[in-house]
Amino acid sequence: MILAELNVWHSRPAVPTRRVALGDDQLNFEPHPGAGGLLLAAVVAVHAQQLDDDENHDLTNLLNLLELGARVPQPRLRHRLQEDRIGLTRSTHQLLGLPNGTMKLEIAPSDRPEPHVLAALYRVGAQGQEKRRSLFTLIRSAQRWKGQDHDDLLRFLSGASGSSDWVGGLQTDPTTWALEVLGFSAQLIDDLPDSRTIRRTFRQLLRSAHPDHGGAAENAGSRIEALTAARNILLKRRRM
Repeated sequence: MILAELNVWHSRPAVPTRRVALGDDQLNFEPHPGAGGLLLAAVVAVHAQQLDDDENHDLTNLLNLLELGARVPQPRLRHRLQEDRIGLTRSTHQLLGLPNGTMKLEIAPSDRPEPHVLAALYRVGAQGQEKRRSLFTLIRSAQRWKGQDHDDLLRFLSGASGSSDWVGGLQTDPTTWALEVLGFSAQLIDDLPDSRTIRRTFRQLLRSAHPDHGGAAENAGSRIEALTAARNILLKRRRM
């Protein structure tokens, strides 16, 4: 099962011009950072290792610009971002869910790392401010990874995300996961609680999860993050 997919359109190796364009992707960032965030961070982690020191410096500067939501002059890393895909070739990166409940990364081979890093960063940069900053925190952690094994990379990124509750929900429908986190029956997926009930239940659970009100200090941050993500998922679904 495909949990997340990133399509990168880029110039062929023999072509002197260097271009990159974004494709039709499957990137879900809920519950945070979601399968989409995990895949984008993995693409950066794998390909950033192939950049030299100057290129990594340029990469950090670009990341800072995107995190601030600033205009990004082109080209970056010698590649120009464009909208059309005419004359470009496609590389596809995927995060897969296996029948045994584990995950597997399928990172497409590449002759140049730059377009893949750029595509991942531009996708994160297109998110709203709060989500963008959180995802870039994970991306920065991904830049520090120096391993070679994809399984090790997944373990590294899962710990770097600062939360463990979202991992179990990656292969579950986000709405079903959110209902369960907030204590609602999964059978309500076709008839969700109203927005007021969702918010009231969230506030009650948030209060009980906070250490200042008797909640366990251990993993309190992860629990609060999961509750917040679940609330956001259900409220977004109500507006659809």
